[in-house]
Amino acid sequence: MGWNEDVIEKFRESKGTENYWGPKLVILHSVGAKTGDVHLNPVVGFRNEEGWRVVASKGGSPENPAWYHNLRANPTFELEALVDGEVVTQIVTATQVPDDEWREAYDAIVAEEAQFGDYLEKTDRRIPVLQLTPIAG
Repeated sequence: MGWNEDVIEKFRESKGTENYWGPKLVILHSVGAKTGDVHLNPVVGFRNEEGWRVVASKGGSPENPAWYHNLRANPTFELEALVDGEVVTQIVTATQVPDDEWREAYDAIVAEEAQFGDYLEKTDRRIPVLQLTPIAG
């Protein structure tokens, strides 16, 4: 079993209590931009009034993670997240936080999880922040 699969299994079984990110973990069911295949990507999700925000940090590496390109190509997808103590699956739409809102959004994320500030120090790129908004119904 690979690292992602192990993280996902522990998240589902423990309802967010037995993994590095705890209840902040979300699982993106991203649809491949080239293949159309569904990929499961565990990432940190930051709850807000519109849903969740995720950061395409890739640990501060020079390029965006593959899931970022998948969400840009196929922005409507399934998301697993902990809601009221239960792991639920919702259909969401991803939109990139606009440039004029990026700093405020990124600062709020760093205030919650300081290591995301370190990622900015490691790269020259502006690390994208995506808003994941549940689709009603």
